[in-house]
Amino acid sequence: MINKLDKELNYHHTALSLRVARQELLSSNVANADTPNFKAKDIDFASMLHEKLSSTPSLKKVNLNTTSLMHINSAVPGLFGDGILYRVPLQPSADGNTVDMDMERTRFADNAIKYDASITFLSNELKNISLALQER
Repeated sequence: MINKLDKELNYHHTALSLRVARQELLSSNVANADTPNFKAKDIDFASMLHEKLSSTPSLKKVNLNTTSLMHINSAVPGLFGDGILYRVPLQPSADGNTVDMDMERTRFADNAIKYDASITFLSNELKNISLALQER
C-alpha cells in the first residue's frame, strides 16, 4: 500500500514540477516575443515525464567538446536537462525571432488548464485516501 501511495504521489509531484517549469519556459517565450533572434523553446511533456519517471533515462547524455567560452554548453541546467526543444516557426520573422504569440498563448493556456486538472486530480486522490483511512 505504501509503495503504491509513494508511486502515485511521486507521479503527481513530477508531473506538477514539469508543468510549472514548462509554464516558466512558455512565459519566457512570451516575454521575449520582440527580442531579435530569440528562439522559442518548449518540451515534449509526455516523453519528459516518462523519462523522469523511468529508472533508466531514454536519452543518453552526449558531451560536446568546445574550443571557446562562447560555445553553447551542452549541459542545460535545471529540470529539463537536454529535453529543451526549439520551435520551428510557421512563418519566419525578419528579425530571426521564432515566437508566434498565438501559439504561445494557446500552449500557455493549455498547460495552465492541465496543471489545474492535475491539482484537482491529486486533491481528489488524497481525499479518497483520507476516507479510506478513516474508521467507520
